[in-house]
Amino acid sequence: MNLNQITVPSVDLTKSILFYQKMGLKLIVKALPHYARFECPDGDSTFSIHQTEKLPSGEGIYVYFECEDLDTHVGKLLTKGIEFHELPNDKPWLWREARLKDPDGNLVILYYGGVNRKNPPWKI
Repeated sequence: MNLNQITVPSVDLTKSILFYQKMGLKLIVKALPHYARFECPDGDSTFSIHQTEKLPSGEGIYVYFECEDLDTHVGKLLTKGIEFHELPNDKPWLWREARLKDPDGNLVILYYGGVNRKNPPWKI
């Protein structure tokens, strides 16, 4: 089994499409006002957004995108006007992460996990 796609909710797909394109995803399906899908720049996975009337409550959705050169990538996004809530920093779980929110409040985490991504010292 291989994870192919993640879909997150959006109340305004037009704003979300622009945001994710600015993040570096390639738009491959634009079925407004209900749906859009993107290719990730690396690998074979896809990412999509679907129109909803109401967003989830509570902490909502967390989406992780792995970036080999996290600090450089975040620097490029900052020059494009992307605002981060947390700039790249080392986490206790041995990943380096930067955090931001998309236009709908979904938490987007850009990270680099290296060997610890799948093999942390506490792995079972």
